[in-house]
Amino acid sequence: QVQLVESGGGLVQPGGSLTLSCTASGFTFSSYTMSWYRQAPGKERELVALINSVGSTTTYADSVKGRFTISRDNAKNTVYLQMNSLKPEDAAVYYCKVRRVRDYWGQGTQVTVSS
Repeated sequence: QVQLVESGGGLVQPGGSLTLSCTASGFTFSSYTMSWYRQAPGKERELVALINSVGSTTTYADSVKGRFTISRDNAKNTVYLQMNSLKPEDAAVYYCKVRRVRDYWGQGTQVTVSS
């Protein structure tokens, strides 16, 4: 079965950096676009970034352009989200997602940005 496991969240000061990882199993990872979403308390889940199956095309939300980088390692079945210059408004639970007939989500990893 499809499984997505996120890791790498934590507490970071404003201006700091974190790298999130999402390791996938149960499907042919290298054939699918992968996405990162986030959801802050009281807000809807929003797309942060996505990357196509071979890693040649990426898309970012305007709010994170120039600060976040999505990448993938198909040999490791893992997609990453490098987050730099973090702001308090980046605090949220971050989820990875794959659309394979339907959407599959990981359990999420908490990112807290606070001094």
